Amino acid sequence: MNARLALLAGTEPGITESDAFRLALEHAVAELGALGGAFHLGRTTSALRLLASTGLPPALTRPWEIIDRTGPTVPTFAVRTGRGLWVATPSTHAPGFPATRWPGTGFASVPLLRGGRTLGALTVVTGAHGTPSGEQWTFLRGVVAWTSERMGQAPPVPPPGEELVGGRLRHALREVAVGTWSWDLLTGELVWDEAGAALFHAERVAREATWLKSIHPDDQPSALAALERAMRDGTLYESEYRVEQPDGGYRWVHGRGAAEYDEKGQPVRMMGMVWDSHESRTARDALSRALRHMSDAFVLTDADWRISFANRAAERTLGAAEAELFGRSLWEVPAVQRVPDLEARCRKAASAATTAELDVRITAGRSHQLRLVPSPDGLALYFTDVTDTRRREAERAAAERAAADRSTRTGELTAALAKATTSRDVVDAVAERVLPPFGATGLTVVSVEGDRAEIIGAVGYPQSFLQEFDGRKVPASDPVRDTVRGSAPLFISSVEEFTELYPHLAYRPRLAGKQAWAFLPLTVSGRTFSVCAVSFDRPRRLNHEERTLLTAISALLAHALERARLYDAEHTRSQELQRGLLPQRLPDSPSCTAAARFLPAGQGMNVGGDWYDVIPLSGGRVALVVGDVMGHGLAEAATMGRLRTAVMTLADLELPPGEVMSHLNDIVGDLGEDFYATCLYAVYDSSTRICSIARAGHPPPAVVRPDGTVHFPELPPDPPLGVAEPPFETTELELPDSSLLVLYTDGLVESPDREIDEGMAELARLLRASGHQDPERLCDILTSGLLPDERPAANDDAALLVGRVHALAADRMASWELEKDPRAAGQARRYIREQLAVWGLDELAMTTELIASELIGNVVRYAKGPVRLRLLHSAVLICEVYDGSLATPRIRHAAETDEGGRGLQLVAALSQRWGARYTADGKCIWTEQALSGAPADLAAALLAAPEL
Repeated sequence: MNARLALLAGTEPGITESDAFRLALEHAVAELGALGGAFHLGRTTSALRLLASTGLPPALTRPWEIIDRTGPTVPTFAVRTGRGLWVATPSTHAPGFPATRWPGTGFASVPLLRGGRTLGALTVVTGAHGTPSGEQWTFLRGVVAWTSERMGQAPPVPPPGEELVGGRLRHALREVAVGTWSWDLLTGELVWDEAGAALFHAERVAREATWLKSIHPDDQPSALAALERAMRDGTLYESEYRVEQPDGGYRWVHGRGAAEYDEKGQPVRMMGMVWDSHESRTARDALSRALRHMSDAFVLTDADWRISFANRAAERTLGAAEAELFGRSLWEVPAVQRVPDLEARCRKAASAATTAELDVRITAGRSHQLRLVPSPDGLALYFTDVTDTRRREAERAAAERAAADRSTRTGELTAALAKATTSRDVVDAVAERVLPPFGATGLTVVSVEGDRAEIIGAVGYPQSFLQEFDGRKVPASDPVRDTVRGSAPLFISSVEEFTELYPHLAYRPRLAGKQAWAFLPLTVSGRTFSVCAVSFDRPRRLNHEERTLLTAISALLAHALERARLYDAEHTRSQELQRGLLPQRLPDSPSCTAAARFLPAGQGMNVGGDWYDVIPLSGGRVALVVGDVMGHGLAEAATMGRLRTAVMTLADLELPPGEVMSHLNDIVGDLGEDFYATCLYAVYDSSTRICSIARAGHPPPAVVRPDGTVHFPELPPDPPLGVAEPPFETTELELPDSSLLVLYTDGLVESPDREIDEGMAELARLLRASGHQDPERLCDILTSGLLPDERPAANDDAALLVGRVHALAADRMASWELEKDPRAAGQARRYIREQLAVWGLDELAMTTELIASELIGNVVRYAKGPVRLRLLHSAVLICEVYDGSLATPRIRHAAETDEGGRGLQLVAALSQRWGARYTADGKCIWTEQALSGAPADLAAALLAAPEL
């Protein structure tokens, strides 16, 4: 309590009386935990006036605004007795208990003393604690004492005409006195104090008729109605009317009062105040006229949203006259009801008790800004037509958004063009980022060489138009040719303008489906090599800003396209080189049905060094090879070609896989330290079903057996070619008939987001699910499953080789051991005749006998045993002669006088192919014959030769 009194004492001097009353009330209510409070004051009259209140609603304070000092109210009782008192609210007979039931437990009132006189009282409505304690009574007296002291220090009243905040537009004038009056309703006697009598220019004691005569005839009905209503309802009387002046004019006065009732509830007397309101009323009338004719719609409502004023603009906006609107709820007006959620939005804004602004559409096609200004008695609503303003703002915002969007798209276009590598990339980047912001629907980029036009790329055009234009001779007068010739943009805004400029091409807009164009020259280093045409499906006249922007974009496009054309040319040459180095088609082999795929790295990469091959060998054998030269570029592609050629040469020498790898390692090592390669070389023998495999740093093959099982054989992990140390180990696998051998490079199973082990596991899953497919179909399944997105971000080539092996049946093979003497040739001829008869190849018997006789004769004469003969019935007839010598036979050019040296020449003449290969214990000389056989007469003639 002392702290609050100290706080009040520290208030700076010079505050107004109203501020002093307010501070006193707030501290009193807060300290006592009261529900609210009121301050009454009466300096010179017999009535007490309510000067300040806090925490109390108007419905409770309205009967207390003017109270008689002699009446039975709590404040007047405190004033008359000069001491504080507390009266409980439940006691209806207690002094001052109002007709309306008050909340709380009671009233505590303390008189305000100043200069030996009791001027008023401070009253609080106590809460749950009931009557104040002794300390609280002491505190209340201290607060009242402080208020009395501050009243003497208050500054002068503001000068005349200065407005005070309030709902009734009051003016406090220092020189104007407030008069009081008392009207005895039983006798009709009307008593004014001096100030009141002066306002009415009457005696201080008069009759009711005197008062009525002084009122303007037009105002009498409303003044009397207000009196009757106040007496009937027990409410506050308030009225404003004009009073006649001595000079015959009228002056506005404002009266307020309340009725007193006898024990039967009949009004017996009225008391109140009256003051001059002429200046404020004149000001209000002037303000009303101004509001009435203001351009913005203006509406006043009370606290229940009932309309009390509407100006002419509001009548037009709401679609009703003021007479129709007055007293009507705002939410009942049809124009307001048509606005969705307006009531909820307005109530929410009003509940905040602060000025709020909303955008609404009251009138069709018009936008209004609704400004809600709350006041103690209701709200003021301003409707400002902002249609044109909002339209300009929308246009400005749209222009700013369009400019920002164009700037963003230009930046995106620059970035996209920097990444574009091919001409198609450039065209797509421009179409995606230039056409939308300009509302364009078509784009063509045309290269002009001499008098020929070639479409580099197009978007938004029918194929018929592109076919009609692409590759054709450009007329002498043509927008594309004129743009190239003048190296300046050409803008055509309509079909009529196009037809006027190029009447001989009047059919072209209809064929293209376009109605406006911007032809932009693409110039680099002073040379215009192409034209970019941006087209529209409606007439369109581009403004200066748009033309400037398109011209700037064409410069970016020109440099990007020139760079892309160089890349396209280089990439085409590289692709042609790579395709030329790879097999054009895989050879047919009875031992293996094979298919392959090569997938180059993602767009923008150079050619790589992945390769594959299938090489038919002798004796029903076939070699399958796959390799990968590390790196990308022409040098790597050339290295791949050298290795593939070397493998084919080494395979023709019938070298085993390990020796082939050793020779390849030497070749790569001689290329320098920057070259490395991986390779896997496999030889499948259809007669033994054995597959011999050697590898150098390459992933192992996948083997799919006929029962569908898949496994990756464990092969020795030799390093890549170029860093390996020979010898290379060879692993032999037995592959049943119809097994699959799947060879691949790491680009098929490994990527930046997938480890090689995961890729191999996925490869195995796909093979288990689809291993029964033919190799061609299986290649498609594997590539689509392992590389499903056409390798948009791949950084390595991928090669795949799938071979299904075919074992030679046992009844298609025959082998005999022969004696190493001249009788061996005869034995061989007999065996051959008998076996070929079994196979139904009698027509080949004579030729085969001759070949075998020559080969066996050479073995008997020059080589060493043991001697073995083998026949294989495959797609061709294979004849093999084995011996224990490592000497390789070769064809000699015998002179006419030589007795020998022509045997191998005869063998070569009678067979399709022949050769020799080394075995573990010697060598094998082999021949291949077509199953259709050689001419019988030629074989017979050769058999009859004396030297045979």
